[in-house]
Amino acid sequence: MKYFSTRGADEELSFEETVLTGLAPNGGLYIPVSIPTLPPNWLTDWKDYTFIDLSVAALSLYISRDEMSESELRAIVQKSYAGFRHPDVTPLKQLGARRYVLELWHGPTWAFKDVALQLLGNLFEFFLKRRNERRKDEGVERLTVVGATSGDTGSAAIYGLRNKANVSIFILHPKGRVSPIQEAQMTTVTDANVHNIAVKGTFDDCQDIVKALFSDRAFNATHRLGAVNSINWARILAQTVYYFLAYFDVQRQQPQGAPVELQFVVPTGNFGDILAGYYARRMGLPMHAKLGVATNANDILARFWRTGRYEKVDDSSDVPLGVVDGKQAEGGHGVKETLSPAMDILVSSNFERLLWYLAYENEGDRDRACQVVDGWMGKMKADGRVEVPVSVLEAARRDFCAERVGDDETLATIKKHFAEDGYVVDPHTAVGLTAAERMVAHNSPETTTQIILSTAHPAKFSEAVSLALRDSPAFDFESDVMPEEFKGLLQKERRVIDVEGPEVELVKEVIERFVA
Repeated sequence: MKYFSTRGADEELSFEETVLTGLAPNGGLYIPVSIPTLPPNWLTDWKDYTFIDLSVAALSLYISRDEMSESELRAIVQKSYAGFRHPDVTPLKQLGARRYVLELWHGPTWAFKDVALQLLGNLFEFFLKRRNERRKDEGVERLTVVGATSGDTGSAAIYGLRNKANVSIFILHPKGRVSPIQEAQMTTVTDANVHNIAVKGTFDDCQDIVKALFSDRAFNATHRLGAVNSINWARILAQTVYYFLAYFDVQRQQPQGAPVELQFVVPTGNFGDILAGYYARRMGLPMHAKLGVATNANDILARFWRTGRYEKVDDSSDVPLGVVDGKQAEGGHGVKETLSPAMDILVSSNFERLLWYLAYENEGDRDRACQVVDGWMGKMKADGRVEVPVSVLEAARRDFCAERVGDDETLATIKKHFAEDGYVVDPHTAVGLTAAERMVAHNSPETTTQIILSTAHPAKFSEAVSLALRDSPAFDFESDVMPEEFKGLLQKERRVIDVEGPEVELVKEVIERFVA
């Protein structure tokens, strides 16, 4: 299996090169030359697989055996998920007759991104070790990992890469715009190879800096940059696995021969988690209902499915009734601060991958699709907006639907599920649950089972959870939600570097100071 950039160029990379490179030199994202189909007997052969078995089976479809043997891949996968707190890694929790949440937060940092980043860290280590063993000179190949976070990516990446040989990691986060627990999880890791950078700006500013660094050929060549954000293909690939696990879990709970129509609903900002579901569907995983995109007030994705315009700023006034936005950005533009901060994103990086497939379907030619996507992304960068043809929008609507959820609804959903189920959800999961309720109207109510991806443990967002349940006498945050691992975290020693503005050169100076 080879990989190429969504924006064109003749080169095709191996899986190893794709993982270590991260972002293509022309700014595009790597995608596989073709999406593999599932083996003929996968329904019977895979039905009793563990998460480890499913990971090996699914990843093997994208990794050539001449790059990595099955035993090597299995060893990496086992190492990656050995520290997860639940034996199923990503278990299902039933909340109704036809509604489940898929708990993705049983890893070391209590967030869904552990699933991908534990694997990615071990892939980095494996490839670097092998490359250095094969060198005939005295040199050592090193990797400088640079990433941006709106909350959970940072700590998950840090925990995945701390103390890894020949790897330094620099994580940029928007100062004061991640939750206190998220910030503490990152900045209290004081390993020598870990560097936290607090940027005075937004997540999109941080993400733009990272992309600029990767696009700087000289800087990239000097420091051998590696990506941990979901622009890295390995992260998307790792996340396809829990869609298969959830499918088999639900299937086992049905009467023999009963039809199951699944709808996955995903709270998303950067479009990576739901894109993994799209790949699973394209591989052949049965999903009879549309994939559900759930956004907060930063609704660039929901607006695209409504209008066909992919634009940073919504100039229209057609905000759905009953939706209260988060705190407005200055001037009414830019990122809005909400109670679900990991989704406070202006531009969804992974959406480019979906746009390529939509362009390819519309154009019927790989090179032409790359040219179209390159043009769209150039227009987005220059003008802050691009409008796709009607045929492209119709293709997008065939596989996806989207809903926008406000903070008031998020709080109401947290309160509702605690009152009705005794179950506490974080605000991002609440966004997904709220959107799922609206999407029921478009499904077959007799046969559609909804699975909402639960992306973080509620203790990571104490402000929103406590606000939602402040009038619930039966609720006590310390005893009902707070894990032992979080107690005392806010008081631990921290190490963080402040950068006073979203300037690429300022971040370069930090990286050069510590890598040198």
